[in-house]
Amino acid sequence: MSKILFVLTGADHWTLADGTLHPTGFWAEEAAAPYEAFKAAGHEVVVATPGGVVPTVDKGSLAPDYNGGQEGADKVARTLASMTELQRPLKLSEVNLDDYAAVFYPGGHGPMEDLSTDADSGRLLTLALESGKPLGVVCHGPAALLAATREDGSNSFAGYRVSGFTNTEETQAGLADRAKWLLQDRLVEAGVDFQEGEPWAPKVVVDRNLVTGQNPASSAPLAAELLKKLA
Repeated sequence: MSKILFVLTGADHWTLADGTLHPTGFWAEEAAAPYEAFKAAGHEVVVATPGGVVPTVDKGSLAPDYNGGQEGADKVARTLASMTELQRPLKLSEVNLDDYAAVFYPGGHGPMEDLSTDADSGRLLTLALESGKPLGVVCHGPAALLAATREDGSNSFAGYRVSGFTNTEETQAGLADRAKWLLQDRLVEAGVDFQEGEPWAPKVVVDRNLVTGQNPASSAPLAAELLKKLA
């Protein structure tokens, strides 16, 4: 059994361009689906957040509309309730990558608020990338890649093929025109080779040890790719 590190946002809001605090956190399906897959394969999950704060789930992500109906919403809620690891996260600054076989970042708008500028997370991502260990990042999770910079100021992920939540999806979700910045734009500016698929359809991109997913629907297929790399 291997240990897999889940790095979650510690933010419970996303600051919009006009200063409004949009309630958010991590997206339920993006944590729950990979958690179930990793646990079913016999792996242990450890959670870390900035400052070791207990992560907040985006309440919207628990709605039936985002989970294929009430049955799906109930299933996700049950999974989150079973994730006792969420209640005792490590401090991200104290994480030792050597203790883990893989690293996974779920999304939600929370990472746009904190992980996008978190130096501890940025260092961990750079180390994970260089280690060759499987590294999975999904939806808005790739906002964390923006903090992964080298001494010369370049981004550690520049030149890598990466997917993430697209401008089109943010627009269709109704928040693009209220955001300070858009994830796709910032990743392109950082030098990554952004891979855009159909809105809301599963899309997983594998480039060396990095596995990224575009949206919530990509979280389960992304977990399957990570498990292949751990086999």
